[in-house]
Amino acid sequence: MNFDFSQFDDVYDDEEDTRLEESPSLESVIQALQNLHDTSPVERNIIYGLSGLSHDDCVHLTPTWNQTHAAIRRKLIRSLIHHSEADFRLDYRSFGILCLHDADPHVREAAVELLWEDQSLEVMHSLIQIVKQDDSWDVRATALSGLGRYILAGELEELPQEETRPALQIALDIWQNTQEDINVRRRALEAIANSSHASVPTAIEEAFNSPYQQMQVSAVFAMGRTYDAERWGERVIDLIDHDDPEIRYEAARAAGELSLMDAVPKLAQIIMEDDHEIRIVAIEALGEIGGKTTARILDALLEKAEQEEDDELQEIIEDAIANASLVDRLNDYDF
Repeated sequence: MNFDFSQFDDVYDDEEDTRLEESPSLESVIQALQNLHDTSPVERNIIYGLSGLSHDDCVHLTPTWNQTHAAIRRKLIRSLIHHSEADFRLDYRSFGILCLHDADPHVREAAVELLWEDQSLEVMHSLIQIVKQDDSWDVRATALSGLGRYILAGELEELPQEETRPALQIALDIWQNTQEDINVRRRALEAIANSSHASVPTAIEEAFNSPYQQMQVSAVFAMGRTYDAERWGERVIDLIDHDDPEIRYEAARAAGELSLMDAVPKLAQIIMEDDHEIRIVAIEALGEIGGKTTARILDALLEKAEQEEDDELQEIIEDAIANASLVDRLNDYDF
């Protein structure tokens, strides 16, 4: 089937296209870095010039980058994360790999986030080395979260399982090491929940029964990642009105991931909470579940958001309505 993409011709701004086609020279990027101050905004030629770097470019850039003050390096890489989320054409892969070896742990942690969409085995093995060797618990925990996507890709056969097995194994090793930092272990649990490994249900139960609230929160998150509604569905629904707002949040998210139609009444209730983040995750969960009741709830929410002229909430609800419609069409399709 031939699809006409001409309707999307005006999606991109011509000025932004020109900037990508005429990328600033590396020398101008280096000069801009040298002139960058902690209080000054990140210049556009840095934003666009650090996209699509070659290996040789990174070698040339490294001395200047290392001499840049840590506070500026942190600020800049956070800016790159923001821009990469807004424009998928920006490619910070090479620069992100460079920053995985930065002297500053905040920059290394941000580099993992910058590489979040990357599914190359090179990045996977770099994350494994970080988990094994980095001296920052926060960086190791974030790297484990990053490995979760490789574990899932192996589970879905988007990547060969024999290639992603080292990611699963390091996460299992960390989880089974009770002497590990709790934040590192909880991210390991969340990562292995993306797999069908036989130890996952027991690990989730152990974490949920932990005396540590953070571990309980990760257990609820992991329930959703298993996509095992038969095992965890009833528990997740019970937790949607839990006293702890973090557990309520993760239970709402898990209800969406598990497509729990029976969770819709409780999700409708917590949408009325004052907690903005819980309201948003509940709306998104309804979008993942779909169904006629969900459609009525989302339509009523959209009408209210329009009356209140809440543009941000309108956009979130509209996305949820679109997702719910897609879910309904897929459910109606006879596979």
